[in-house]
Amino acid sequence: MEPLVSISNKPKTTAALPSDLDGAILRLKKERNAVILSHYYQESEIQELADFVGDSLQLAQAAQKTQADVILFAGVHFMAEVAKILNPSRTVLVPDLTASCSLADGCRPEQLAAWQRKYPDHVTVSYINCSAAVKAMSDCIVTSSNAERILRSYPPEQPILFAPDQHLGRYLMKQTGRTGMVVYPGSCQVHEIFSERELVRLKMDHPCALVLAHPECEERVLQHAHVVGSTSALIKSAVESAATELIIVTEPGVIHEMQKRAPHKTFIPAPAEGGCACNECPHMRKNTPEKIYLALRDMVPELILPEDLRLAAKRPIDKMLSLS
Repeated sequence: MEPLVSISNKPKTTAALPSDLDGAILRLKKERNAVILSHYYQESEIQELADFVGDSLQLAQAAQKTQADVILFAGVHFMAEVAKILNPSRTVLVPDLTASCSLADGCRPEQLAAWQRKYPDHVTVSYINCSAAVKAMSDCIVTSSNAERILRSYPPEQPILFAPDQHLGRYLMKQTGRTGMVVYPGSCQVHEIFSERELVRLKMDHPCALVLAHPECEERVLQHAHVVGSTSALIKSAVESAATELIIVTEPGVIHEMQKRAPHKTFIPAPAEGGCACNECPHMRKNTPEKIYLALRDMVPELILPEDLRLAAKRPIDKMLSLS
């Protein structure tokens, strides 16, 4: 079953954009009774326009507490799916439905099904960075914040198939000591591209800097980190640490929030091989203020989930929430 359906991914008209784009977005937000959600990896202008900035699950839950009729989710499509799963009566808009995710794209339902057939005695625990269809095939969903706690809730003798991020899976195996866990061979194209060599050079140039890394990074990179954690955990560490220089080994969009909360500190984005800006998520960066304006103006593209798929995907999310 196709996990998401769009009424349209094109604006109805091509009229000129307003000169005061931010002001026009805020006016439309009020007219539509909309809430704007932005992931930490969005560009800073979008984060400043948003009512809530956070991780995917955190944002979907924040929307539940509002009286908004419309949710505009500036993120990637699996995040908007989570918002729809938890807010079925709301209209969910996505600035650009082609904003995908290498983790979700690399683990299609038929691919996961093939792995499940190889390991029939394993329960499937899936990272939230996956499609609604993959969620529906899972026993439980986890986030990078609660994954270790939830894995520990399973009996040690219970074999687990962990999808779709192999690096997060291996990190969790190390943290929990679980040996009966098979990891699906998926990865995040952004977190996998960080260069260990460049990171070591950066540490030599900044010997007092604290290194903060997301567990989607490769183990050879994580071994150089002082703190490994979810995006929210990294922000918390950045703010609360006594260090005034910090090297950030995750998508650099998060530095905007860190800088806002700790303006006196210096945040250094870790480089990819050759020092390129390849660690910026190309999918997240497809969203722009212009596309947000058009989505609110024309109420498209709208994300729709078949109700049977929504309910099937909600079951493992509910289990996650009950365990965490």
